[in-house]
Amino acid sequence: MTDKLIKRRFPNPVELAGLLKFRKLILNSRQRRLSKAFTIEDLRNIAKRRTPSEPFDYTDGGADDELSLKRARDAFKKIEFQPRILEDVSDVSLSVDLFGKESKLPFGIAPTGFTRMMHTEGEYAGAVAAKEAGIPFALSTMGTRSIEEVSSVAAEGRNWFQLYMWKDRERSQELIQRAAKAGYETLMVTVDVPVAGNRVRDKRNGMTIPPTLTAKTIVGAIPRVEWWWNFLTTDSLKFASLDSWDGTVAELLDFMFDPTVDIDDLKWIRKQWPGKLIVKGIQTVEDAKRVVDGGADAVLLSNHGGRQLDRAPVPFLLLPEVVREIGKDVPVHVDTGIMSGMDIVASYAQGASFTYIGRAYLYGLMAGGVDGVRKSIQILESEIQRTMKLLGVGDMRELTPQHLKLL
Repeated sequence: MTDKLIKRRFPNPVELAGLLKFRKLILNSRQRRLSKAFTIEDLRNIAKRRTPSEPFDYTDGGADDELSLKRARDAFKKIEFQPRILEDVSDVSLSVDLFGKESKLPFGIAPTGFTRMMHTEGEYAGAVAAKEAGIPFALSTMGTRSIEEVSSVAAEGRNWFQLYMWKDRERSQELIQRAAKAGYETLMVTVDVPVAGNRVRDKRNGMTIPPTLTAKTIVGAIPRVEWWWNFLTTDSLKFASLDSWDGTVAELLDFMFDPTVDIDDLKWIRKQWPGKLIVKGIQTVEDAKRVVDGGADAVLLSNHGGRQLDRAPVPFLLLPEVVREIGKDVPVHVDTGIMSGMDIVASYAQGASFTYIGRAYLYGLMAGGVDGVRKSIQILESEIQRTMKLLGVGDMRELTPQHLKLL
């Protein structure tokens, strides 16, 4: 019936030409690849195609059945935002106070080990991208660039150093002194590693440092020529804390981690370090209180990205109780499972003072080096800003538990 009311005509060639829009040609292959990524999951998919299984699984996997990792991510999926309408959100501020200085975005880059295994630009890419974004970058004890090298490429950045206590206390003291001399402003002490977690994927892959050339890796290298070319034509792996290692990841971790570390060691570190001190790996309210008494300037709720104890507490769910107990006096930070800007907004609504990304930035690194890290930061920034506007919130400090419900 209505079809009789519609008058049809032949398409006008001029109008038709105006409708034809071609995607802008991007000559740079890296930029062309990254232009197709709109989420962190997109970056993960690109990373998986471009990176050998050993370093990709080292990044992507968790301990044992990987339940800690799964539960952490599921926790963010089980929230329901409570938006406010008719609020002026034309100008949204994403900056936060971090130890008396501004962080331009409400998240930083967490310390990650063996980072040059993911991409040859490694820690350089993370430190440079973080400096440009005005956020902190934490170099791991297990990082593959030295304390001094990272400081040299991002001298104006907020460089932090993450410390594992060694069995050799003199070596630990040496690392602390080197970080202070190189201008690192914050020390992050990780306390959830008396032994290495049971990383099943790494065992199945026979993960070694550096990678072992087996028939499997050679076959896997065929579609990943760029990764192997970069790996074989650049300088050999170095570490933030030792010159080299010839063995498996598990052997290295067992060599470095010290099961005797206790609260007295934390107090010893506090005396050694002149700057701010964060304690990472807190998973109970009681331990949060203990490390504050031991001298921590902030606590970082973390189950090591699900890579240590499987079936561990979910940091995001632990936030409200810890904030209630110590949050008035000591900042409470959080990591693990953060894969979107919405996760970061939800964490602040739960009371977090700061958040960190690990895998989310490593996926970007594997997808496209420093440009991929920039892309991951841009994706998260865009998602945070959009979520804030849709919630009717103009400043990170205005987020409260009233802005979400846990389902």
